[in-house]
Amino acid sequence: MRLRFNLIDVNSCHKAFPTPIRTLVRILGPALSPILAAFLLAAAALPAQIPPPSPPPSGEGFFPLNQVHRGQIATAWTVFTGTKPEPMQVEILGVLRGARGPGQDMVLAQLRGAKPEYTGVVAGMSGSPVYIGNRLLGSLSYRIGQFAKDPIAGITPIAQMLEVKDMPVNTQWASASPASPLAQTETGLSSGSMTFQAMETPLVMSGFRPEAIRLWQKEMAGTGLDIIAAGGGSGSSRPDAAGSFDTISRSAIASVVPGSAVSAQLVRGDLEISATCTVTYVDPKQLLACGHPILQAGSVSLPMTTAEVVDTLASPLNAFKIINTGDPIGTFTDDRDSAIRGVLGIKPHMIPVHITVHGEGADRKLNIEVVDLPSLTPQAVLVSLYDALLENNQSGLETSYHVTGSVNIEGYPPSPLDLWAPAGDQVSAQLSAAVQTDQTFAQLYANGARQGAIKAIDLDVDSIPRRAQVELETARIDSGNIVHAGDTVVVEATLRPWQQPERNIRIPIALPPQLPAGPIRLLVSDAGTLDRALNPPLISNRTVDLDTALAQAQNHHAADRVFVSLLLPDAQAGVDGHTLSTLPLSMANAFEPLRSARDVTLNGESAVVAGDSPAGGVLSGFQILNLHIEPGGGLD
Repeated sequence: MRLRFNLIDVNSCHKAFPTPIRTLVRILGPALSPILAAFLLAAAALPAQIPPPSPPPSGEGFFPLNQVHRGQIATAWTVFTGTKPEPMQVEILGVLRGARGPGQDMVLAQLRGAKPEYTGVVAGMSGSPVYIGNRLLGSLSYRIGQFAKDPIAGITPIAQMLEVKDMPVNTQWASASPASPLAQTETGLSSGSMTFQAMETPLVMSGFRPEAIRLWQKEMAGTGLDIIAAGGGSGSSRPDAAGSFDTISRSAIASVVPGSAVSAQLVRGDLEISATCTVTYVDPKQLLACGHPILQAGSVSLPMTTAEVVDTLASPLNAFKIINTGDPIGTFTDDRDSAIRGVLGIKPHMIPVHITVHGEGADRKLNIEVVDLPSLTPQAVLVSLYDALLENNQSGLETSYHVTGSVNIEGYPPSPLDLWAPAGDQVSAQLSAAVQTDQTFAQLYANGARQGAIKAIDLDVDSIPRRAQVELETARIDSGNIVHAGDTVVVEATLRPWQQPERNIRIPIALPPQLPAGPIRLLVSDAGTLDRALNPPLISNRTVDLDTALAQAQNHHAADRVFVSLLLPDAQAGVDGHTLSTLPLSMANAFEPLRSARDVTLNGESAVVAGDSPAGGVLSGFQILNLHIEPGGGLD
């Protein structure tokens, strides 16, 4: 008699067999060998190994790494669907010494059971707690490659994660330090011929258009945050009636257990960017998750929420959990090598961003908060503004944008923004407007001299349904070029808007009465040319300090106006973003030693703005006009 056996998952299928094993032995009788019959009878005497209904509490104790050996059977908990963790069997394959770094071991294991064998190792599974008995061994954190046939994972030992738990909570998140390169969080760990990588934290970008998502992926390439998963945001990510995002849900805190999914929000509000992993350890005050870093940024302040797994997508290339973020439960305060730590019940520090887009139809308003982290905040602002401009009914290939607003820094007056992005350039006007705004913000945000926090970013955008480009074609002096000091002369400029008839504007200017006799020049120009004449670019490796950057923003000239400036034969100095014109030679000489030590420029000619007029769009071009001052006028 030939016997055929199929391997089954006894934990999930033991109730499907109504015939007891003893009856099976009696029926088959002589067909069974004595050894096999004895084995079946012994198995019948064992109690059914039904997994507990929920993972053991973190206080049950920890399994020592020195007692781990090949062949042990453990249980891991993770959420495959919904919010309730499910068990899966884990077979210990061994301990890899120093696999995570010197003195940092890793436990190698294979996942068993129908679900993990179908899905494989899944992005978002990192942090899933692994128990031997009721004692916590560590968290599933690493995988082998992307096309591994077997669901083999690396376990970060709990002792390494507890080092993060015992670190002091830094309540003064340093957001004023200069931006630094992002850590490579998709860590590669080599052991023999195998290469381990941290399980990805699936990033959900809720409310963003594909173009904005591609921009984010380009900006975040190589950081581990460029892998975008399907998912949605949370209604609790919207501000309450008082405008606050920080209403902590006590019931949601109570629902968090080892194996629960949690999300870290980088952007929240009308748009949302969040990264999700699994809770390994939780006590009444804090939790540990992931078993590896998100950015390895050190001290952070990220909103921490519950998460719902809508489904788990199986894929040999990139299996991941489809996530909806949930209710706020606290703040992630540490992003470290072996874990991220979240403190329950405390509120995070974020930067409010308010965007209003005007057009021919109804205004579009976006209220969001972005993470305060030097290596990430500028990218979050960039992609959020870009998306706001894309999701506008007035948006089109021929649409230009005018961005005004302010960056509010604690301890300083608001720093104004006045930027134009006309249609027709090599990049889209939406992207140009977002990039210009972000560069201006980053110059202030990442400035090493800034100590005050960014209180808010307020942006007001006008959508203009045409190419707002204007060229300065010609300029002339209407009343002739022989004049006297104190006279009023009229400059006539011919402007040509994009694909529109040219038009003439007249700009009267009053000549100073103290002008000496002789030749003098007039500069008729756009704002960029004027700003370069007033503050020539510094040839220096020094970073512009905050006071200089704020002064330059205050003194920035509007791009949609035409300016007439006197070019006088007197010295001019640019000091800390301010222009000092018509200086006596002795004062100019006093600035000479400061040129290499401070933000100081010197010029032998002074530019003094004498008049300006609206151009009707972003002006480009300049012309120089010559005047001759006759004796006998002004103060002569």
